[in-house]
Amino acid sequence: MSNKTYAGIPEELGKLENAKIVLIPVPYDGTSTWQKGADKGPKAFLEASENMELYDIETGTEVYQQGVYLADAVTENDSPEAMVEAVHKATKKYIKKNKFVTIFGGEHSISIGTIRAFNDMYPSLTVLHIDAHADLRKEYEGSTCNHACAVYEASQTTNLIQVGIRSMDVMEKTVMDEEKTYFAHEMAMDDSWMDSAIDQMTDNVFITFDLDAFDPSIMPSTGTPEPGGVLWYEALEFLKQVFAEKNVVGFDIVELCPNKKEKSSDFLAAKLYYKMLSYKFIDEGVDDDYDNAFDNSKQKTNISKFTDNDAY
Repeated sequence: MSNKTYAGIPEELGKLENAKIVLIPVPYDGTSTWQKGADKGPKAFLEASENMELYDIETGTEVYQQGVYLADAVTENDSPEAMVEAVHKATKKYIKKNKFVTIFGGEHSISIGTIRAFNDMYPSLTVLHIDAHADLRKEYEGSTCNHACAVYEASQTTNLIQVGIRSMDVMEKTVMDEEKTYFAHEMAMDDSWMDSAIDQMTDNVFITFDLDAFDPSIMPSTGTPEPGGVLWYEALEFLKQVFAEKNVVGFDIVELCPNKKEKSSDFLAAKLYYKMLSYKFIDEGVDDDYDNAFDNSKQKTNISKFTDNDAY
């Protein structure tokens, strides 16, 4: 990445020691099986971010003033497994530095590493997976670190909530918890899904947002666009409610596949990222200390099925 700071913010606000927020780009596209180009997503996202107004009208805030450190990109691509481990390591490094850690991919296999890091550090973690695809295959094309396997591990080790799903293989039904899955065709007919999904979340929530969750009428530049997705204000309404009611510990955004002739998708991705930050820090003063409240004793790789029986 050639960008000096995220969104062209002043260098002082882009220094690690001054920033509450860390942004890790992961320009990886090693396992996509249809349209290639997600490795160029982070660069397109950063370029669009530099052309954004940094005052958010809805929240009345300028969240960049909280400080955003643009970390070195994770460029490991020797194998999907090596990439996942590099992402896991980088993500965990900045969580330990008491930062609000965010990641921009790259295709969805990067989320195996991000989720693993957050699950190492936060107890009773909910993974909120917003996507067109179930991504629940245990293995695909010879690897467990394929984009089609993005949340399989999360289904075994965390409280996985899936939203917007409208494409899957029949075998994924053997893994999926349908009571915690909100299919797009059902969401279109019943707007109570937002409250229902939030009611099933634990306090600590990590969000993995695949941009193909959006309807391709507003987000065409993804590797695998699917008809019938969520629209802009619907997504924001849900996200704002999640951030208000839960402790969102971090998030990643993936699957921007930029098209030189279609820039609105790049800008949507940039605005989505900034909106999510704005919701996270809406009640935080610039001079307030930030505490990401990770559990320093939780230094392990979770291998058992999620078993938190407490009422949410």
